[in-house]
Amino acid sequence: MAAHPGARGTARPATHHPHPATADRPTVLTGATVVLPTGTVDNGRLAVDGTRIAATAPENAHVIDATGHYVVPGFVDLHNHGGGGASFTSGSVDDILKGIHTHRLHGTTTLVASTVTGGMDSLARRAGLLSELAEQGEIAGIHFEGPFISPCRKGAHSEELLRDPDPAQVRKLIDAARGRAKMVTLATELPGGLDSVRLLADHGVIAAVGHTDATYEQTVEAIDAGATVATHLFNAMPPVGHRSPGPITALLEDERITVELINDGTHLHPAALQLAFHHAGAHRVAFITDAMDAAGFGDGRYWLGPLEVEVADGVARLLADGTIAGSTLTLDRAFQRAVTVDGLSVEDAVTALSATPARLLGLDDTIGSLEPGKSADLVLLDSAFELKGVMRRGEWVVGPQLG
Repeated sequence: MAAHPGARGTARPATHHPHPATADRPTVLTGATVVLPTGTVDNGRLAVDGTRIAATAPENAHVIDATGHYVVPGFVDLHNHGGGGASFTSGSVDDILKGIHTHRLHGTTTLVASTVTGGMDSLARRAGLLSELAEQGEIAGIHFEGPFISPCRKGAHSEELLRDPDPAQVRKLIDAARGRAKMVTLATELPGGLDSVRLLADHGVIAAVGHTDATYEQTVEAIDAGATVATHLFNAMPPVGHRSPGPITALLEDERITVELINDGTHLHPAALQLAFHHAGAHRVAFITDAMDAAGFGDGRYWLGPLEVEVADGVARLLADGTIAGSTLTLDRAFQRAVTVDGLSVEDAVTALSATPARLLGLDDTIGSLEPGKSADLVLLDSAFELKGVMRRGEWVVGPQLG
């Protein structure tokens, strides 16, 4: 697969481990620690029949001894720009599919494709392409990050292409997505911001506060207007001040807001992550990757929209000024870090990686937890929380490595 133009990363070959358990063969995992919505079950059993989790073990099921391993729900990524050398903003369909598969190999069984700031016509065309992949079930929808963001907090977005969130222009992108727009990130303090939040809420699209220079009071207004998500909390927004509490305080204190966190050790200090969990709780935290092309691919030079990026030691920064430019994170590493470095419980990590984002997307009736009747999306982890298997819709993307 051709990498995004200009990418010079070192490819890490994708590995697909075939296994006899597929949607055509019932499967039972035994002996594992199974993380259920009702609690964690030691020496548990999980049955899969076809594409669904089954209440009981089907006859002649293939039994897999997963003793010493965890079985958790497949991960759900709300905010992802690419991977495997491919960009969701500019790659071909084949490139995009390779990027999606790269993240599936790391446990992300449901993914929302995020764009970066571009011209309106270009973004509308990209929305049309991505909507087709959503209709095919390859992605769960589209997230527009930009161009309706603040030049003061633009991060790795091209300032020349930024614009105020005129509701008519926001509507243009929603319409181009043909019902597949899931989220739009806005600097809600800009002219048209609050009206655009109301427009998004009326159309069932998540309005996310991000890349913003808003005050505390302006952020409260946005929440009251219908905003429900904080885009990568702490990043690309003013810090907390004791006289000027800013957007972070407003977003953390309001039960209506789900906060995205990038748990890669670069975007957040562990104390900031603990602060978010203390105030919001796992039910209001969604771990995201904010991944760009280099995720699962390697160090080198890439393009993020029209901006060149240097990835070194797994950290992506704009070549021009060193600004952090997305991440190379995969959600299996976010899970492992949450438990082994940040000290979160396995249950809280599962909530933040699966249940909370599934609920936010309105998909918690089919994904996000291990319950009979739901999609057989699951991840196998060993005792050190290293990924050892991935199943999506009853088929192994990464076959069990239990030896």
